[in-house]
Amino acid sequence: MNEKKQNRWHSPIVTLLVEVVLAYATLMVGRLAYLAENWSFFAGARWAEIFRGALLFDTSAMVYGNALWIALLLLPIHWKERRPFHLFLRALFVVVNTLMLVANLADAVYFRFTMRRTTSTVFSEFAGEDNLAGIFGIELLRHWYFVLLAIVVAIALWKLYRMPAAPRHLPAYYISQTLALVVAVPLCIGGIRGGFSTAVRPITISNARQYASRPTDAALVLNTPFSIIRTIGKNVFEVPSYFASEQEMEQVFTPVHRPEPSAAASPDSASAKRKNIVVIIVESFGREYIGALNPPGYDGYTPCIDSIVRQSVTFRYSFCNGRKSIDGMPSILSSIPMFVEPFVLTPAAMNHVEGLASLLARKGYSSAFFHGAQRGSMGFQAFARSIGFQQYYGREDYNADPRFGGDADFDGTWAIWDEPFLQYFCAKMGEMKQPFATALFTASSHHPFVVPKQYSDKFPEEGLPIHKCIRYTDYALGRFFQEARRQPWFDNTIFVLTSDHTNLSDHAYYQTDIGGFSSPIFLLCSENMQDGIFFISPN
Repeated sequence: MNEKKQNRWHSPIVTLLVEVVLAYATLMVGRLAYLAENWSFFAGARWAEIFRGALLFDTSAMVYGNALWIALLLLPIHWKERRPFHLFLRALFVVVNTLMLVANLADAVYFRFTMRRTTSTVFSEFAGEDNLAGIFGIELLRHWYFVLLAIVVAIALWKLYRMPAAPRHLPAYYISQTLALVVAVPLCIGGIRGGFSTAVRPITISNARQYASRPTDAALVLNTPFSIIRTIGKNVFEVPSYFASEQEMEQVFTPVHRPEPSAAASPDSASAKRKNIVVIIVESFGREYIGALNPPGYDGYTPCIDSIVRQSVTFRYSFCNGRKSIDGMPSILSSIPMFVEPFVLTPAAMNHVEGLASLLARKGYSSAFFHGAQRGSMGFQAFARSIGFQQYYGREDYNADPRFGGDADFDGTWAIWDEPFLQYFCAKMGEMKQPFATALFTASSHHPFVVPKQYSDKFPEEGLPIHKCIRYTDYALGRFFQEARRQPWFDNTIFVLTSDHTNLSDHAYYQTDIGGFSSPIFLLCSENMQDGIFFISPN
């Protein structure tokens, strides 16, 4: 091999590529050891799905752990390309990745006590213990094979590390290093976030449920370094104790209501009939925008919803719990409020959580969750799965349905426009076995506050930027109900309409601490509907 070719194969860029493979391999060794140590818990796992998700979380952990090493390796300064500096980088790489392996191996032992990946809360949980050294010593002896594995991997990382050679052609060196750094930065950011799309939030531990059919399997999707890093600084829930016993609490209030014996006397009676449940969570649909829920003389921006209000059960006082979409799903579908941090971003998100779908599944309900953004957006797919929704339909599923317009109906930023996606929602419910429970999260009434081009003249700018979007979503809901009334499942359905949070305001009443959380909720039973106007033409 000539000198030029040899120098190329010992460049910092080649070193980066080789060591990234080694870092991935180290994390996978830790996962396989985790699996082997706890095989009885994971024997029935869906391996293809789990390891596909594992690659996503390993990428994030690999970049988090090796960010400093990557930056120093690609730094385009030629005087650093000396043996002492690269010996330091070699040691840094081996130490960091060995520590990540050790974290995974230690957690493999700890898993059977917690049934989940360890998070940053472990440091506060054991902060007051003075016998940890003895416990660690005993476990090291019991699991000597993990100690041996860590040593072998550390030696392998050191031996396999490719040391770059000193550059001989500085112009080529600076060009290649600068280009590599420019390419590496966005790749690293995307790796940490779990994707490059602006519609996808940075992944956190709750996203693992997207790839796990059982809560326990989420531990195998995750890795311990990621779980610790992503939960640092997250507030831990403290369970308040306001009552001496549950019996005392239930005397004050209980959310559990049981029908009187007479109401359920006959399984065939109308009162005992299992109705379909359809929950529509409308993005940013604050009470302020709805004319029927405000004083006379205020028309609002929702003629369709106004007609629904007249035929539904609604409430004078109803409030959302948070101000972000990520707070809406746990609150509405699982009765889990936003405390200090959004629930799905906390370690508690890995708990076994019940929800509307899981509870109704015990009554024989099929279920599906719909959101017009790409799968993984906002962590909705992961949370929907964790609370028992059997199916999830997103942008990719809409695009695959030849009955609809595919990606031509994408709004360019977040999701499929509300009007076509609500029609898709209606059609898919027609394919489901009754009784069913479904939930849909709309997207169009959201920043950057635009409407489809064909409606730009019909829903022009007025008042606040969001107002035209509210009119469009109201129109989309009207079209949905117009189509739903033709469906055979409609007459056996209860609809629940609410919003995830409020948004822009131009009324002083809603610019207060309580007004800023005023979200509507409507309960609409098909049996009680009249022939009111559900579809309002934009003309």
